[in-house]
Amino acid sequence: MIEINKISKSFHKKRVLQDISLHVDAGEIICLLGPSGAGKTTLIRLITGALKADAGDITIDEIKVPSMKLYTQMGFMPQNDALYIDLTGLNNLLFFGGLYGLKKNVLKERTHELLALLDLEDDQNKLVANYSGGMKKRLSLAVALLHKPKVLLLDEPTVGIDPLLRRTIWEQFYEQSRSGVSIIVTTHVMDEAVKCHRTALIYNGSLVACDTPKNLLAKTSQGHTATGSTSGSLEDLFFMAKEAQL
Repeated sequence: MIEINKISKSFHKKRVLQDISLHVDAGEIICLLGPSGAGKTTLIRLITGALKADAGDITIDEIKVPSMKLYTQMGFMPQNDALYIDLTGLNNLLFFGGLYGLKKNVLKERTHELLALLDLEDDQNKLVANYSGGMKKRLSLAVALLHKPKVLLLDEPTVGIDPLLRRTIWEQFYEQSRSGVSIIVTTHVMDEAVKCHRTALIYNGSLVACDTPKNLLAKTSQGHTATGSTSGSLEDLFFMAKEAQL
């Protein structure tokens, strides 16, 4: 379980996150939804321990972040690809698997499994320098899943991926969730937000709302009813947040 308690963060005296509190249960998928610059990626980096908060604390299974004990339990897919472009796709997986301390037989099995899952089998021996943007995204996701982490932190994981493969990837997320993995996903894609168990709306560094997609949609519907419309969408939450209606 992830506990985020009153986290604040500034860069060069500019407040990026303000008093964020959030919890993620084991097996839960939470979406961080917000416009560019809202603070989503900063929050992900704070959870990984890559950044230090100005105030507040984060714990995972009651262990305070950062902690070396937690690194092998986390799977992290950054927004920008963190891959070795002078290695093949396969060798990237073997390299990261070695860092995670996976045994050779386990690593071989997981590598073949993920290459098949993410449709990279035919390209596994190509240099990553020759991969398309979408292929790099898929390989980054494979690296994050490689060691079967307890926590998955995914920053825009399906950008540049075709709809059929996106469905396959989300099926993998649900499988991870059913096995007890806590998952945080950032996205700008509204139809992905509704796939999560809960959606946390971050706007101007503040947590504006966090609830099930169904309940959030009900809020936007109420907002539209007041203006004469009969339906709402998660996209409307941005406008409602801007107008301080939530």
